[in-house]
Amino acid sequence: MFDSIRKHQRLLQFVLLLLIFPAFAFFGVSGYQKFWSGADHVATVAGEPISRQEFDQAQRRQLENLKQMLGGQFDPRIVDNDSARAEVLEGLIAQRALLAEANKKHIQVPDEKLRQAILSIPGVKKADGSFDRDQYKALLSAQATSEAVFESQMRRDLALQAIPESIAQTGVIPNSVIDRMQALQEETREVREWTFKADDFAAQVQPSDEQLKKYYEDNARLFETSESAKVEYAVLNADTLAVQVVIDPTKIKEYFEQNKSKYVIAEQRKASHVLLKVPKDADDASKKAIRAKADALLAQAKTGGDFAALAKANSQDEGSASEGGDLGFFGPDMMVKPFSEAAFALKDGQISEVVETEFGYHFIKLTGIKAKLERGFEQVKDEIEAEFRRQEALKEFAKAAETFNNTVYEQSDSFKPVADKLKVKVQTVESLNRAGGTGAEPIPVLNNPKLLGALFGADSIKNKRNIESVEVAPNTLVSARIVEHRAAQRKPYETVQADVRAGFVKQEAKKLAILAGEAKLKELKGGELNGGELKGGELKGGELKGGELKDAQLKDAQLKDAKADAKLSSGFGEIKKITRQGVPGIAPNATEPLFRLASAKLPAYVGVDLATTGYGLYELVRVVAADSKVLAEKRSQFAQQLTQTQSQQDLNDYLDTVKKRSDVVRSLSKLRSATAQDQ
Repeated sequence: MFDSIRKHQRLLQFVLLLLIFPAFAFFGVSGYQKFWSGADHVATVAGEPISRQEFDQAQRRQLENLKQMLGGQFDPRIVDNDSARAEVLEGLIAQRALLAEANKKHIQVPDEKLRQAILSIPGVKKADGSFDRDQYKALLSAQATSEAVFESQMRRDLALQAIPESIAQTGVIPNSVIDRMQALQEETREVREWTFKADDFAAQVQPSDEQLKKYYEDNARLFETSESAKVEYAVLNADTLAVQVVIDPTKIKEYFEQNKSKYVIAEQRKASHVLLKVPKDADDASKKAIRAKADALLAQAKTGGDFAALAKANSQDEGSASEGGDLGFFGPDMMVKPFSEAAFALKDGQISEVVETEFGYHFIKLTGIKAKLERGFEQVKDEIEAEFRRQEALKEFAKAAETFNNTVYEQSDSFKPVADKLKVKVQTVESLNRAGGTGAEPIPVLNNPKLLGALFGADSIKNKRNIESVEVAPNTLVSARIVEHRAAQRKPYETVQADVRAGFVKQEAKKLAILAGEAKLKELKGGELNGGELKGGELKGGELKGGELKDAQLKDAQLKDAKADAKLSSGFGEIKKITRQGVPGIAPNATEPLFRLASAKLPAYVGVDLATTGYGLYELVRVVAADSKVLAEKRSQFAQQLTQTQSQQDLNDYLDTVKKRSDVVRSLSKLRSATAQDQ
């Protein structure tokens, strides 16, 4: 089960991501009403189509999420391939099938749950935590939707989440399974490593001119200059329009006077506490005993006891006990009412009496006070003006977007007309590659798969016209054109001969290292060499586990040298203790093979290909069971993680079942065709 989850983790995470994308996140809501439209279907679920437009929107969401997670390390090519596109489509199919299931089960969303979801939208709460209806209406207006439509869509999304959430809460695993899995997870293995480094065999590789030229031909892409282009592009976004908005200063002043409460930060208190929990089913005798303990601890605190030490030793608040009970600063509405009232009645340094809340019995020590802060007009006028500009820009964006689209299409050989009309800045990149950057670093507005596909398409390269604008982010349109295209070209052999030789030697030295390592592994195991038989000093059939020796034939003397080196090298190193999480100094890809080794008869041996480094030979010396005290301390957390893993697997199985009975028809060839047309 764990291997399956680990191997398909990326797919599972993306499916779950697609399942829970509430409309109130405000990503792409402006196009929500068109979400189900479009004649170019990439799949149907129970007769209902999934349009290409819907697919493109989901792919953009995936792209934006990955950009936020990976930052500068993001490479758009990881989503611009058939496998990634298939994952996006499967997520949409699962979503549509679940929606049909929710409708069939008549799942209803209570008003209270809808209210809580609305309150979770960033920006709809005032500084005091209350609902800001004006801001809520402004957000909906900026997305060109009404309250009724938006809240209906939100109810649908919440209903859609209900099924996977309920399944995620049903995972049950027997205690015996948890104990066995934890024991395996926490065991330690003592191993020794013997590394056969490719560099140590490099001197044995003496290539001929014919071998080098063949390597050059077989690996042509290694010796190419990258394809690139000089590109002009124009970006239309809300920031561009906001600069052009004219704001009446009197409106800013009026808004401030009407909304002064928004610019007041309530008094905050910093406190530490000790909590003794009271179980919900506790009887009166149990409650009295817990209260008596709380009173006794309070007496210690008030007679000079170390409050932080008391909290660490006795508090049952998992979040603060290890910090000496410290809760940090909080406002009056951030804690339950009895606790907040007690904390805000204290003077700095004072300790409260025992306070009863729904969580149990507390006593509180006040450790800091931040006074109420009121910001004046001069302090906030720039902030208000910026928000006015943003709101006006969002209102104007739809109209400006139409002008932008039409102008770049009609005046397709220049961006000057659209720059004159909308005051957008035309920018130039001297050498843009297909990854959307000038080197390893991408240019954020250009590293969009759809935009790059169109820009480096045959028509764009040939005619050098503006491509159709692409929405690369919410309320952000980009059009670009190639000014000069430079195709990838192979460098002449004479200019890269040294690189060719280095590459060939590295490749063949790696093969010799593997050969030597596997020869030693055979000797230690007393069995056959994995990957071929040694006959007459040559590898039978010229084959090797790591690949073919191609035209580089091993001579008798070379093979003997390799075997000799295997016998004369330094041998196994010192013992290292390794867990399933790995250990510094042991190759990460060696961990799994080492834990797969049977431990009934030790020592045991396994060999691992270390990529370009060479070959690793590992000896399993001893298996050490985890300490029972450690297992007991970690059991609760491990059981929770195991249950979550089981729940993910249950959800995955449920999705498969739902999709199977939903009469799904996939048009993967059509999807590939549509994608190819974009590119």
